[in-house]
Amino acid sequence: MTYTFNPEEKLTLAKIQEIIDKKMTLALGDEAKRRIEKCRNYLNHKMESQKEPIYGVTTGFGSLCNISISKEQLSQLQKNLVMSHACGVGDEVPAEVVRLMLLLKAQNFCFGYSGAQLQTVQRLIDCYNDDVLPVVYQQGSLGASGDLCPLANLMLPAILGMGDVYWHGRRCDVKEVYQAKGWQPIELQSKEGLALLNGTQFMSSYAVWSLLKAMRLSRQSDMILSLSLDAFDGRIEPFYECLHMVRPHKGQLETAEAVRCWLEGSELIKRHKEHVQDPYSFRCAPQVHGAAKDTIRYVASVVETEINSTTDNPIVLPDEDMVISGGHFHGEPLAMVLDFLAIAVAELGAISERRTYQLIDAKRGLPSFLVAKPGLNSGFMIPQYAAAAIVSQSKQLCTPCSVDSIPSSQNQEDLVSMGGNAATKCYRVCENTERVLAIELFNAAQALDFRHQAGLKSSPKIEQMVADYRKCVNFVDIDEVMYRHIHASVRFLQEM
Repeated sequence: MTYTFNPEEKLTLAKIQEIIDKKMTLALGDEAKRRIEKCRNYLNHKMESQKEPIYGVTTGFGSLCNISISKEQLSQLQKNLVMSHACGVGDEVPAEVVRLMLLLKAQNFCFGYSGAQLQTVQRLIDCYNDDVLPVVYQQGSLGASGDLCPLANLMLPAILGMGDVYWHGRRCDVKEVYQAKGWQPIELQSKEGLALLNGTQFMSSYAVWSLLKAMRLSRQSDMILSLSLDAFDGRIEPFYECLHMVRPHKGQLETAEAVRCWLEGSELIKRHKEHVQDPYSFRCAPQVHGAAKDTIRYVASVVETEINSTTDNPIVLPDEDMVISGGHFHGEPLAMVLDFLAIAVAELGAISERRTYQLIDAKRGLPSFLVAKPGLNSGFMIPQYAAAAIVSQSKQLCTPCSVDSIPSSQNQEDLVSMGGNAATKCYRVCENTERVLAIELFNAAQALDFRHQAGLKSSPKIEQMVADYRKCVNFVDIDEVMYRHIHASVRFLQEM
């Protein structure tokens, strides 16, 4: 299957998920090609007819914007820009995010406001389709003039034929790929290097990946909450629709409905309860999970606007006969919502860890640490420690990046977004919360099995889910090596 870029159709998160799941290839539609060529032709004509300098087209960059460049040096100027800005350090960007960077950069060019050559855009698509993934590093972007550093590392192999790539999972010098495919380095025209590097595709790719995972984690949080609630012998009343209609936040209503759906037909939830109330981690879950849902929804609206926008600089407007240097590359819109998303996902982990603790605390007929012979066996004591450590790290990562700024480029870029840091730490928080939820699932399934021993069952949906889970993680009767079970629990959630 092929996804065809069409600038007149909105690229949604759901469509990106479909592209990933179905392993679709990419292609340029006719309208996208027309717009790209129209913009490039206009820019060529503009350079011939206008005597005034055009930022990034006939001048240097950043604080060097007042230095004019001769026509003979324009191509070298753009090549120098890519080489000099490829300063990435730290851990490598995961392959799934690099793929998104290629996809979203091509999407950005399809609107026809950047001045890129058609062959340049096609090369990005070829890299995506042929699984040629440049080695990009996580550190280096201020999220200011776009993601200059990581985008330079992306473009260096893809466009100029320099540096390293992963090709079908194997790291190699990109020259090997060029030789095998008969590719040649692309000679950049005026503004092209700037168009390649100015943009928010590092931040927005991480944002897309984190949002897609956050949406799944939100659904799984409700599922695991439902399992834990029944295993804990909790009350269903805090999830009644009539209760939430008097405070009708959308996410809160959705969470309560999801739990009612998961627990429909449960023997455990219907039986008489001796206790009047449950702890907050159960009773207030609709409010906490719901707030996370509403946050995810808002962040998604911002990110979908971003990925359907032109975010480089200057912006070329052929129909208006204008080339305008502005600030569309600035990452503040993404930096703020990535901070917000990290907080929301971290809270899903925080409340999950508290439910895990309640399950091991020898309450409501459950054995201490969820083993039959505590003392001789430590049981589920330390998985809760691990969850607590992960949750603590996520809390530390949730210090907002978007309120920080360090001026750069001789103070020309005097307030930056730090959106690159917001992006990478949000990614880490999402992975952390997935692990915390996996630990809760591990504990809750164990607790439910003790209810089974007493002849009680949960709902058909919960029982089926736990039966599927038991195919990869067994009941723990006596102490075992636990990390394997936790890792298997993470994989179970990832493959759902």
